[in-house]
Amino acid sequence: MREKTILDYETVELDTKTDELVIIDQTVLPGKTEIIRLKTAQEIWDAIYLLKVRGAPAIGVAAASGIYILAKQIAESMAASGKEDFDTFYRQFLEQKEYLNSARPTAVNLSWALNRMDRLVQSMSDRGISDIIDALKKEAIMIKEEDIKVCKAIGEYGLSLVKPGDGILTHCNAGQLATCKYGTATAPIYLGQERGYHFRVFADETRPLLQGARLTAYELHSAGVDVTLICDNMSATVMKNGWVNAVFVGCDRVAANGDTANKIGTSVVATVAKRYHVPVYICAPTSTIDMDTKTGADIQIEQRPAEEVTEMWYQERMAPEGIKVFNPAFDVTDHDLIAGIVTEYGIAREPYTESFREIFKRKEEMKNGRTKSND
Repeated sequence: MREKTILDYETVELDTKTDELVIIDQTVLPGKTEIIRLKTAQEIWDAIYLLKVRGAPAIGVAAASGIYILAKQIAESMAASGKEDFDTFYRQFLEQKEYLNSARPTAVNLSWALNRMDRLVQSMSDRGISDIIDALKKEAIMIKEEDIKVCKAIGEYGLSLVKPGDGILTHCNAGQLATCKYGTATAPIYLGQERGYHFRVFADETRPLLQGARLTAYELHSAGVDVTLICDNMSATVMKNGWVNAVFVGCDRVAANGDTANKIGTSVVATVAKRYHVPVYICAPTSTIDMDTKTGADIQIEQRPAEEVTEMWYQERMAPEGIKVFNPAFDVTDHDLIAGIVTEYGIAREPYTESFREIFKRKEEMKNGRTKSND
């Protein structure tokens, strides 16, 4: 019998029997695989803020399931008190939505998923509360199913950009642990692994939280991928040596002009890659593209606690007491450093404002086509 690996666990799951959010606690990986169950608003908010669940797509899926769970609790509380009017329900729903949305400001999928659930509630204002709860549950499940399909489609498009035997560098974790399956930046790698492409992957450790070392290297190694872990400051060396043919990274928000916000250090990788003529591809679901954000300068960058830099991974504090610490969680990669943005509806290239319009047009056409075929 094959030994169970981290890829056999669900990253994010809604337990429909107990109405609990079930996740892998990624803060204790790779040393320990711990599955935790969340039911309260505080528990769900903490899990997102403390990076127990992380990665833009996974955060979106968790938020959708989380707001459903909280909405059901609101409905049960109202029913117990004999109040079942929409206005009261919706007021409390919005309070919980805004609370969850405050957990992490940079990843657009958090607000995207919550707003999608909000629009569903608004569209059913003339229906009973129980009908709304049932619809929210179905929508949360659908968002997860869509994420799996989206990641596989991104993988197929990404795979068209490389050839068997290529060297690929990735930064942070945009793998299965950041989504529900396949990942975004790792989706081409996993599909290539299934098809015998024998990629050689270099995973940046990704300081200060070490998602590349703890998560990407862990899951790729578990899948049998030829993966080599490197420190962040080694990326130039492996590129100069000619060992890297392409860079695949995920992102948390894409601006309308193609600037992308991803884990801190991504812009360094992209700058170095341009020097050594290595193409950089951003793997991003269309839900991550924010056409209301004109450029990367408009993206709010989350600031994390100083302790993540000075002491988080050390037995003893490794910086002097009282030292100032600058700890942004993300940086912005300028669009001119990016060779293409890989979405589930195709690959966008410069000028991104125009290619995004084509991507969204294709998305709408395919959506309408499915709708008509279902009628």
